[in-house]
Amino acid sequence: MPETVIPALEELWFRESLLADEETMAYNHAWGGTIAFPRERWQDWYDWWIAHPENERYYRYLKTAQGFVGEIAYHYDPEYDGYVADVIVLAKYRGKGYGAAGLELLCKAAKENGITALYDDIAIDNPAIALFLKQGFRELYRTEEKIVLKKEL
Repeated sequence: MPETVIPALEELWFRESLLADEETMAYNHAWGGTIAFPRERWQDWYDWWIAHPENERYYRYLKTAQGFVGEIAYHYDPEYDGYVADVIVLAKYRGKGYGAAGLELLCKAAKENGITALYDDIAIDNPAIALFLKQGFRELYRTEEKIVLKKEL
């Protein structure tokens, strides 16, 4: 079972490598694939997500004995008037239960922080849809591009 850790600024190298990994980010092909996260953006991002989340953002790494294996987060999104989940597990660690554990930890943290529901919008061909459904999310609607899921906490 992974644990959650608040990354230090200098540990954002893992997020940079996670978002740059083509195999890991293949699920994101509908929205552009990999995401650049250069060092010059780290401080502003860190201040926004970690230092001053203003009860609208939550971000943690997932860590096991192997080291960092992924990230979990949520943020307020006015489109849903609610909080959108984010779970990314490094491709080489997928299939080991870290995604399910991360989603469970994220839901627990959100509930503890007073959040009553989490949403996610997932590309229609993303196999992670099954993971979210197994964790109690339900389908709200779908389009040709995405499926929108929600879980009451």
